[in-house]
Amino acid sequence: MEQESTLISNKSIAIIGGGPAGCACAKFLQDYGFNEIYIFDSGEFLRTILPTGGGRCNFAHAEYEYKELSKNYPRGEKFLYSIFAKFATYETIHMFENLGIKSYTQEDGRIFPISNSSNDVREKFLKNLKCRFINEKVENIKQIPNGYKITTNQSTYAFDIVVAAIGGHSNFDLIKDLGISIIPPTPALVGLITEEDFSIITGVSIKNARINNVVGDFIFTHNGVSGPLIYTISSINARKECPYTLNIELAKIENLQTELNTNPHKEIKNLLAKYLPKSLAEYILNQININPETKCHAINGKMRDNIIYKIENFQITVIKKAKGEEVVTCGGIDLNTINPKTLEIKQYKNLYCCGEVMDIDGLCGGFNLQNCWSSAYIVAKSISESHLH
Repeated sequence: MEQESTLISNKSIAIIGGGPAGCACAKFLQDYGFNEIYIFDSGEFLRTILPTGGGRCNFAHAEYEYKELSKNYPRGEKFLYSIFAKFATYETIHMFENLGIKSYTQEDGRIFPISNSSNDVREKFLKNLKCRFINEKVENIKQIPNGYKITTNQSTYAFDIVVAAIGGHSNFDLIKDLGISIIPPTPALVGLITEEDFSIITGVSIKNARINNVVGDFIFTHNGVSGPLIYTISSINARKECPYTLNIELAKIENLQTELNTNPHKEIKNLLAKYLPKSLAEYILNQININPETKCHAINGKMRDNIIYKIENFQITVIKKAKGEEVVTCGGIDLNTINPKTLEIKQYKNLYCCGEVMDIDGLCGGFNLQNCWSSAYIVAKSISESHLH
């Protein structure tokens, strides 16, 4: 590869970031016939895919209507319409099959490789790439006549085209130094720290709880709450100022009076164990000053109503986000600076972006990886249409 002074022939392309978006973009570009593709990353390539789906790689979600799919993105829903209309779930499954990765769909719609191994996905993906891997840290991008100069911690290079795929956790100064507007990143899918002390019920999990119209599972932690439902709520409220209050419907209680009448000699904590883990039932009863061992016949109308209210409106006060736990951040390149049809930065010709570097983030369930695959495809297609025809 020639350095700084001369641009590489045959449209040289630098992809900054060796995560899912960067590697997918390289794959699509080579499919289009480009052979001067270089991926820069200071760490191991495609390492960020390893923890996804609990190590099983939840790479997509079984929603095949692109507007419905877009609803799973608190930031970027409308922007994704034109992207998902061209490349969405069906195309992703097909891409993985071409890489030799067959998949299956769980009952909840999450799509996994049949190997149930993120490492297997990583190995097969990298094996299919014919690009050059540059294990260096990019420190600066600068526009030069007919292209871009890239300075790393080891050398200086020149390219015709640059694709920014640095993810959502990286140093955005690279982009900011070009005068491109950045929405400050903040954790999105993350556990929440509460004012309430749940240390006595740490590890207790609840299934099918409801917060507003969102239903899911969550777990009490030593300093708050976590789990899929909480990740979704934290994503929706990513830019909400703390403290704020959440009302959780732990369970729907119907005909409690009938049950009290039917089981007069049962302790109330044991009756409520039908709806909640017993330790949580005891915690709630103590909160409303009812002895958990009180017999059902001694529960009066006011006590009954307090029990129902507390279970159906369990209130927690969120004081901050759990540190170092975030799966995804919201923020990144301001979508107003990006051409939604090509993903080229409006103010810079031949500078593109894809993946979580954009101010787009999805809920749990394969949605963030879907953004990576789909946006990578659009970038490769756009470059192809601009430079091969």
